[in-house]
Amino acid sequence: MVRTTKQTGDAAEQAALQYLQQAQLRLLVRNYRTPGRGGGEIDLIMRERDGTLVFVEVRQRKNAAHGGAAASIGTAKQRRIVLAARHYLMRLNQLPPCRFDVVLLEQGQITWLKAAFDAQ
Repeated sequence: MVRTTKQTGDAAEQAALQYLQQAQLRLLVRNYRTPGRGGGEIDLIMRERDGTLVFVEVRQRKNAAHGGAAASIGTAKQRRIVLAARHYLMRLNQLPPCRFDVVLLEQGQITWLKAAFDAQ
């Protein structure tokens, strides 16, 4: 059976979620989207045990061609994630410490990059 791109992406997000939950992070929101066109999306919004809010981008690639999964998160994608994070944070009364992590799934391996980029 051939899996759709959406099914493959959902499976990657689920694997990343389970991996992060085993590391004691708690899921707050999955697939947070800003309204309107040109907005951003955050795959997972998690909370560390110390209260840090973690915005997680999940990337999966079958192989490392063209730089692999990490190379697929360019500056435009980072900007859209930051935009969505700012939109999410506007709803909160108090701003917690935050960071942007990336979980890479390549060739059966999961790599968690903490603080992979910042909101510059």
